[in-house]
Amino acid sequence: MNQNSFSLDWHHAWGGPLGHCQFKSIPEDFIVDEELPFEPEGEGEHLLLRIEKTGHNTDWVAGQLARHIGVKRSSISYAGRKDRQGITRQWFCVSLPGLPDPDWQGFETESLQIITSVRHRKKLRTGALKSNRFKITLRQVDGKQAELEKRLCQISAKGVPNYFGHQRFGRNGNNLEKASLLFEGSLRVQRNKRSMYLSAARSWLFNQVLSERVALNNWNDWVAGDVLGFQDNNSLIFDELDESLKARLEQNQVTPTGPLWGRGTLLSGIACKQLEETVCGRYQLLCEGLETQGLQQERRALRLMPGEMSWQWCDSATLTLEFRLPKGCFATSVLRELLVCNEGVPGENTVVE
Repeated sequence: MNQNSFSLDWHHAWGGPLGHCQFKSIPEDFIVDEELPFEPEGEGEHLLLRIEKTGHNTDWVAGQLARHIGVKRSSISYAGRKDRQGITRQWFCVSLPGLPDPDWQGFETESLQIITSVRHRKKLRTGALKSNRFKITLRQVDGKQAELEKRLCQISAKGVPNYFGHQRFGRNGNNLEKASLLFEGSLRVQRNKRSMYLSAARSWLFNQVLSERVALNNWNDWVAGDVLGFQDNNSLIFDELDESLKARLEQNQVTPTGPLWGRGTLLSGIACKQLEETVCGRYQLLCEGLETQGLQQERRALRLMPGEMSWQWCDSATLTLEFRLPKGCFATSVLRELLVCNEGVPGENTVVE
């Protein structure tokens, strides 16, 4: 299986992009704020740091923290990775058992600043987020404003397919190729790389199933055997569809789910299970590889509802969007239903679609 086997072109829900725009021309065009699911306790052996970074990746910041404090890199944790391109405000955790707060003199720069420093009793774990709040500015928008306004209202009211974003799969889908080599036994990797490749394979299979349901126009409707769930937690509903559950589905309180592949039997049934088996069955190497690596069958919401969504036109070709997404969801999955976004400095573009 080679890179050409891994298409990253999935079906759109609302008719395709309505034009083009420039995305992430400057750091201020992409601002992300992490939101924790708890309030820091104010005491304990762990120091929580809310850090604003511009132009740096998350692992690099973690390494800078470890070097400045003089602790092992394993003493630094964070809830999730954030883009290098943009301004991101995210939480880091430093384990300091029996130690005082560090002296931060010499650590902060114009592109790296500590906003909040507070103690907590528990270590911040990967995935320990409630949501991410986005403020995104799109420039050189060439779509018709009336059509874009209509599409934004549609997205706000009915959501978008909850695809994993292209960044999950690496440049040109390289992470998927590496996953194939790993499953074939011709590649040995370190643990962190292994996790990245497994995640890419699992996410791609999910996107394939979701794209099939988008093509069938039932990605946000009940299919016999569907497992319903929630976009902001892992709870699942296995009940048959009745009037009450139907109303909750129509009101976006629950959503159909799709498979995150692993060992065990698919949790869906009847028509839904048949569809999922048919789509994933085309990629036996990935399915069997994920099972061999010990992952278990799980589910993920098919529908993504942007929370508190708003927008405004700064001028006739500049559009600013604000919305909140649950952890693990991608802003690019919202943008792809609106416009083709050319990322970076004009003239040096990479299409994010």
